[in-house]
Amino acid sequence: MEKKNFDVNSLIGFVLIGGILVWMLYMQEPSEDEVQAEKARTEAAAKEESETQKETDTTLQEATQEMSVANAQDSLAVEKLKNKLGSFAYSGTLASAKENTTVIENEVLYLEVSNQGGYITEARLKNHTTYDSVPVSIIKDGNSSLNLQFSSENRLLNTKDLFFEPSLSTNGDNNVLSMKLKTSESAYIEYRYELLPDEYMIDFSIKSQGLEGVMNTSQPMYLDWRLKGYRHAKSITYENRYSRLVYEYEGDDHNKLSQTGEDDETEKDVTWMNFRQHFFSSLLLTDTPFKEVSFSSIDLVEDEEIDTVYTKKYAAKMLLEPKAGGLSYNMNMYLGPTDYQILNDYGRNLDEAMPLGWGIFGVINKYIIIPLFGFLTGFLPAGIAIICLTILIKLLLSPVQYKQYLSQAKMKILRPEIEEIREKYGDNKMKIQQETMKLQNAAGASPLKGCLPALLQLPVFYALFTFFPSAFDLRQKSFLWADDLSSYDTIAQLPFHIPFYGDHVSLFPILASIAIFIYMMMTTGQTMQAQQQPGMPNMKFIMYLSPLFMLVFFNNYASGLSLYYFTSNMITIGIMLVIKNFIIDDDKVHAKIQKKKKQPKKQNRFQRKMSEMMEQAEEQKRAQNKK
Repeated sequence: MEKKNFDVNSLIGFVLIGGILVWMLYMQEPSEDEVQAEKARTEAAAKEESETQKETDTTLQEATQEMSVANAQDSLAVEKLKNKLGSFAYSGTLASAKENTTVIENEVLYLEVSNQGGYITEARLKNHTTYDSVPVSIIKDGNSSLNLQFSSENRLLNTKDLFFEPSLSTNGDNNVLSMKLKTSESAYIEYRYELLPDEYMIDFSIKSQGLEGVMNTSQPMYLDWRLKGYRHAKSITYENRYSRLVYEYEGDDHNKLSQTGEDDETEKDVTWMNFRQHFFSSLLLTDTPFKEVSFSSIDLVEDEEIDTVYTKKYAAKMLLEPKAGGLSYNMNMYLGPTDYQILNDYGRNLDEAMPLGWGIFGVINKYIIIPLFGFLTGFLPAGIAIICLTILIKLLLSPVQYKQYLSQAKMKILRPEIEEIREKYGDNKMKIQQETMKLQNAAGASPLKGCLPALLQLPVFYALFTFFPSAFDLRQKSFLWADDLSSYDTIAQLPFHIPFYGDHVSLFPILASIAIFIYMMMTTGQTMQAQQQPGMPNMKFIMYLSPLFMLVFFNNYASGLSLYYFTSNMITIGIMLVIKNFIIDDDKVHAKIQKKKKQPKKQNRFQRKMSEMMEQAEEQKRAQNKK
């Protein structure tokens, strides 16, 4: 093993290293100047830190002061609000006191309800569009308001200016929105909206709770509902014609305001009202009749050429009656199509909200035309359904038309004999009329017998005239060149506007006018001379007037109505040709007339009276001639 001896060189190395370390430490010690400079830097840093802390403290103090000022300002605002609104100032301090809206909807209806006022600010129908393919909105952009006006703590308040607190919930499958105008957590006025699945009818109620000492029910309380009807159709004039305010009052009486200009009315015990916009309706119904309602309607359409946004401006101011020191009204709102089937299913006489005609005309529409057309449109396109409906009606009325044509045929056969009477008595018009009536009575032929069957058809024709413009099933249904059977068809657009006619050319009215003219030529034209009696209107004028009226005024009407008239007259012409060529034999009719003339004719009381009056008139004339 190797022996380890002390190494002198190593010892020397360690000593040198130690010396170097001591020298380095000595050299790094700060001088007096450096110590003073470091001291100065330390004092400056301390001073800077102190000033920073002081500045921070000052900022916090100023922020606290500002918060104190803000709280003081809020307190002043609350006090001003209390002076203005009394107990209802509480609603303005809630988080809901903002101009926000709450959405409530179902499969067919989209509603937005505003915190300010608690009423509907948008009502959009999901399944319907306007003539220019925009979704139908009955309410939007401030065109409607619902305001409850009442007295509270010596103040007159309007809910449209106050903020409600919204709360969404469900009731089974129904969506419920509660809007509360509060004076505390347990005292409020509530608007409650309940929306059922697939329904346009909304359950709506207004109730108060815990406000017995706040609301002054001894003063009148009013619910003010206003609406400006939006344009939804191609022809605003045509749409405006069927836009009208209709209401029910005193049980089951119904009334409506004027279609044009300005109109107003005050009624008692009103149960419902409809702000109708032709094919769409805004209804308010109440279980407790409104004691008194002031209605008003203003026509906003002045010129078809102007792109008018609104049709009419409606308003209804309802006097409310308090219950147990508060309010409690269960109501309904309907925002949807003016469709007979939908409205009729609700009951409550809502079919009267539609323009179906009065008296017998409305009965024919409700119990014959509407069910029959509804059945046909269940499996046929709307245009084909109109043609089938027309055929069925013409077949139903064909016996009446047969009698009408038979009378006309008899008058045609008697024409030569009537001409002989005119030649025989010359200028003696009284005698001509007397002898003509004797001839017609003896032959069993009379212009009156030809007119009576036509009069029997008038209720059906007028019922159809009122049905087609209000038939919701025709809306936006196309047929041939017509894009919408509920509006006019267009085959040419004119570069100018013709008064009463419009700025377009519709083909269906032209076809209907031609058909009417041909029909008039076959009937009035043939019997014109035979039926023309002294003092009677000029039949030729009537023959030309009817087609002209159809051509001009129906240019802006629903093309479905013109299609009906065209089809109806073409079928009538066909029936007349069949009757003339295959059913009625003029020679046989003539033989029957001659046989009947020979038989003693028994006159009824009216005929005897007329004969006596004419004989007396003839005697007086003879006496005057002798003098």
